[in-house]
Amino acid sequence: MTRTMYVLLGLLGVLVIVAYLVMQKPGERSSSGDTGEVLVSIDSLAVDGIEIKSQAGIVVLQKKGVEWFVQEPVLYKADQSNIATLIHSSRSLEVKNIVSNKPEKHSVFQVDSAGTSVRMLEKGVEKVSFILGKSGSSYAETYARRTASSDVVLVTGASAYLFNRPVKEWRDKTIITIPRENIKEVRYQYGDTTFVLAFKDSAWTIGKDPTQEGIVGNLISSLSNVQADDFVDTLANRSSKPTAQITFAGTQLTFFYVKVGEKYLVQCSASPQWFEMQSWHASQILLRKKDMLKSGK
Repeated sequence: MTRTMYVLLGLLGVLVIVAYLVMQKPGERSSSGDTGEVLVSIDSLAVDGIEIKSQAGIVVLQKKGVEWFVQEPVLYKADQSNIATLIHSSRSLEVKNIVSNKPEKHSVFQVDSAGTSVRMLEKGVEKVSFILGKSGSSYAETYARRTASSDVVLVTGASAYLFNRPVKEWRDKTIITIPRENIKEVRYQYGDTTFVLAFKDSAWTIGKDPTQEGIVGNLISSLSNVQADDFVDTLANRSSKPTAQITFAGTQLTFFYVKVGEKYLVQCSASPQWFEMQSWHASQILLRKKDMLKSGK
């Protein structure tokens, strides 16, 4: 073996030792491995309050009876499904390993004030509290820290977005829900033009004209569960006359078209809240007579 080879082998040995010592520096550990430990332990049914604080602001959620409500920054019924997902995801955060226990490293992993702070309460008393930081090497990995601990851990099981949704995603976007079987007649009004879609003798007709079963079926399904894209809490200028009105099952939806953004401002007779629907979304229910009639009619 040549002298050069001995030198190279010696350098390799030194590098291995240095790497080992670096990995064993106090306060820092390898991010490989799997502890099987969960980040927090909670009783899904017992949690009755959630506070989420991020760079975007604070969202406070509170359970009243069996339903959840947004308390801050607005008071509104919450999206029950998104909250159930949040609680389930919290329970599913599994610690893969500890990556650091140095407080000065918190900012590196964004588990300080730059992260998303989550507090969960039971009967008004804090049960668990943790901070989610930046994403790890994969979509399902996130750096996190229990608020009372200095340990930065890598967790798997959920995306940080599930906790850091914009406020509108915590609000219930339902405009109106009506059992499909209760819808027997739909009255459309576009300016001075009106027509009525009615269910008679086991078939949907407009006047005496037959309609396309598939298109009308999709329409009735859409009307039985009308969802908004966003909320309008401060009503800006709108046209004085509505673009369209749809009346069905004792409910009336009024649409005002807004050219900027190609959207509609929508109000339901069952609520004082104003909503926003994108044009492509509203087009699912804003049908014209010709859209529903069988060809040739």
